[in-house]
Amino acid sequence: MVIWRQTNIDLDKITAAQEGTMGGILGITLVSIGDDTLTARMPVDHRTLQPHGRLHGGASVALAETVGSIAANLVLDSNESVGVGLEINANHVRPVKEGFVFGTAKAEALGRTTQIWTIRITDEEDRLVCLSRFTVAVIPAKRASPT
Repeated sequence: MVIWRQTNIDLDKITAAQEGTMGGILGITLVSIGDDTLTARMPVDHRTLQPHGRLHGGASVALAETVGSIAANLVLDSNESVGVGLEINANHVRPVKEGFVFGTAKAEALGRTTQIWTIRITDEEDRLVCLSRFTVAVIPAKRASPT
């Protein structure tokens, strides 16, 4: 079952809108969308490594929240509601030292006031790197406006 409110979703346009935000600074790009999943890619490089040369756990969480937030908002009518992060946790399973990691968001519950997403982060060999659970608060769009 397709969960997205919109049709003709342009992943390149959504990625471009991340410029100047944490997602853009970390080089996160959307790479694929399925009926009920959204996947983003993030480089493992100088921006995302910790001093020991491994992927920083905070970078994994930033990837999870970025792809989860975008997915959460793609199931909402943006004229009515906006999804904002309420809680996130992450279990770091495997180190990564180079290349790319991929975060795939899948909805667990899409309620009227909250959503719950699982984000699986894998390496280029599809091995689990991090498992994250992300809770989103659904608020009126007028409350989310920056002005």
